[in-house]
Amino acid sequence: MSDKKNIKVTSPYDNSLIKELPLMSQEELENAISKAHNLFSDRSKWIPAHKRIDILEKVRHLMQDKIEELTNTAAGEGGKPYQDSKVEVLRAINGVKIAAEEIGRLSGQQIPMGLTEATSNRLAFTTREPIGVVASLSAFNHPLNLIVHQTITAFAAGCPVIVKPASNTPLSCEAFMEILQDAGVPEGWIQMVLIDNELAEKLVTDKRVNYLSFIGSAKIGWMLKSKLAPGTRCALEHGGAAPVIVEPDAELDEMIPGLVKGGFYHAGQVCVSVQKVFVHESIARDVAEKIAEKAKKLKVGHPLEKDTEVGPLIRTGEVDRVEEWVNEAEKNGAEILCGGKRISDTCYEPTVLWNPSAESKVSKEEIFGPVVCVYSYSDRDEAINLANSLEYHFQAAVFTKDVNIALDTVQKLNATAVMVNDHTAFRADWMPFGGRDASGEGLGGIPYSMHEMTRTKLMVFKSKLL
Repeated sequence: MSDKKNIKVTSPYDNSLIKELPLMSQEELENAISKAHNLFSDRSKWIPAHKRIDILEKVRHLMQDKIEELTNTAAGEGGKPYQDSKVEVLRAINGVKIAAEEIGRLSGQQIPMGLTEATSNRLAFTTREPIGVVASLSAFNHPLNLIVHQTITAFAAGCPVIVKPASNTPLSCEAFMEILQDAGVPEGWIQMVLIDNELAEKLVTDKRVNYLSFIGSAKIGWMLKSKLAPGTRCALEHGGAAPVIVEPDAELDEMIPGLVKGGFYHAGQVCVSVQKVFVHESIARDVAEKIAEKAKKLKVGHPLEKDTEVGPLIRTGEVDRVEEWVNEAEKNGAEILCGGKRISDTCYEPTVLWNPSAESKVSKEEIFGPVVCVYSYSDRDEAINLANSLEYHFQAAVFTKDVNIALDTVQKLNATAVMVNDHTAFRADWMPFGGRDASGEGLGGIPYSMHEMTRTKLMVFKSKLL
């Protein structure tokens, strides 16, 4: 088989080859779609709720037996440090548990009848049914947990699902597919496809697909949505700029470690990474220097070394891009308080910028790299307006002891979620999660995804005895 039909999975740290996997042909993709569609079309093949619960319990136990193996796979292919990759694996295991428990909550309700004479002698109630075939396109930055969020949710809701992992990180998905098979997931209900971008578009725009779960760039996400078949629903998760508002009364000793973790976790390659920190002028420089002081001490290195805190960027080109953006910010007047240089072709120093100009790319776009920008403000409403001025609105944060200021800021920040006295990258897998405006559409979070992957059916009984 020629290289053109293969995916080469390489280490983002040293670019060494980890494994080579074959790409699927259009015929193989068609077989996968047909298999999923046929399973859903024949109700006799649907998996009862109790069997789905039993299977997911087996999945969870098998994953627990493979924590170390799954951690090393995720860290090796994705570059997230071992300690953070292990947390991801544990979250993924808990996510399977959440999904199994949520199956029993996919319920309907009674709809009142008899409220008018025309509705007399009737009994009505709703049920929830699986929406149909789910197509999931995943991202590299959480190569196991995102796969769980995009496949287990569909299976738990009763939907066949076809998942395309990120081309940089397919090995965690491949390992998970083996676990699913060993746990007894019937053939065709969860299928992994390794396909190029052209076939990925064919997959999600196929009229037999009822739901698209997409995690990736806004440009691609909105393009795919525009081409979906009529009636196909979707959830799109794009990036954000994660603004933070810091008031003068903030508890700095508690705040600084969180902002550093939230900004440099996975080298900033997280859609809700701390990126823009607006700090009241009375403490702004002090906060910026304290963040820089801690950032300097972070260990950057090989993701499989257990004391590494910041790993590589996913591709060499991303290091080039971050370097260009930081250089541009400095040229436009930003002060580099720490970092500002590439360490190698794959790693970039944790960087803190002081007061970048509003026209610099680091101020206007999602950085998706190990860079945190600190800005000074005198008026909180002005800072909130600056935070809201970008088209990306995902998660945000405010630090203050004043409950009224906290509530006012939460209301005024344009974000799906606002953390009070916590960094923007906080997430629990059962909470609603997603962007608004350019940052996405629909909600993630296991219970919320499962709900979106079902649809309501109304049943009305008419009887003279009612």
